[in-house]
Amino acid sequence: MLSSDQAIEFYRQMLLIRRFEETAMELFKKGVLNGTVHTCIGQECCSVGVINALNRQRDVVFSNHRGHGHFLALNDNLEGLMAELMGRATGVCGGIGGSQHLHQGNFYSNGIQGGIVPVATGMALAEKHLRTGAMCVVFLGDGTMGEGVVYESFNLAATWQIPILFVIENNRYAQTTPVELTHCGALANRPRAFGIETICASGFDVEEVYARATELVQRVRSGQPGCLHLDTYRLAAHSKGDDTRDPAEIAAYWQKDPLKAFGASVSATARDAVKRQVETRMQEAVASCLQGKSQDFARYRERMGDREFART
Repeated sequence: MLSSDQAIEFYRQMLLIRRFEETAMELFKKGVLNGTVHTCIGQECCSVGVINALNRQRDVVFSNHRGHGHFLALNDNLEGLMAELMGRATGVCGGIGGSQHLHQGNFYSNGIQGGIVPVATGMALAEKHLRTGAMCVVFLGDGTMGEGVVYESFNLAATWQIPILFVIENNRYAQTTPVELTHCGALANRPRAFGIETICASGFDVEEVYARATELVQRVRSGQPGCLHLDTYRLAAHSKGDDTRDPAEIAAYWQKDPLKAFGASVSATARDAVKRQVETRMQEAVASCLQGKSQDFARYRERMGDREFART
């Protein structure tokens, strides 16, 4: 059971993620962002519930192409993330990484399908050998479960007792393909086949995600890998506007909107205060980025080319 202060903070994080994603989509339509954008609208409970079960100063988080929510829940750097998506020099990666390739502190993301899993497993193995007490969390989707390297990582994690938590955000679609057409059996049974403790939870309930994640984090810290399977749903398009799903299905899931449902558990006074705070911060971040200096990509490539030449 969350305390009143915890509930307000969880709601703030969820709303910050939602408004960032909505704003990013609006800016993309206006041609303001660099590259594409994949939102996690509807999946905010997954990010907030898992990240809050971690040690933010020590643990390592590896995310995927749909990673804005994970980033914001961990680092709360709305301004740096917005600047990165807009190609500004003040972005978390200098405006070079864009939406899918982020790094700040112990946060990493990459857009290569499945490629993040062995890298995260290696990071967790390094933490084990260094005896830092840190663990690693890697977020993957149902589509990524079709990549063979995922199972190689499961095998090594179990065999070598690597301190890693695999989080499967099953939003039921790999881009536009429903999970039923790509996977047989229950996805949660796949890590179990390697002896990895796996817990299923509802990705629509942030308190349940937090409780189950906390339980697994304790297990991982004891030296055993774990997996959290979250049933969730992506309320927005895969990226931009490419959505071929049945509108009636999407509308039905909007009725289960986790942000709205959890917001009802927070007092109206606190909820309104959070909304004002988040909206003000969002508007100020966008205004600052629009006035900021764009990254000079031509000069950047020239500098990188000179460095590569110098190495040879």
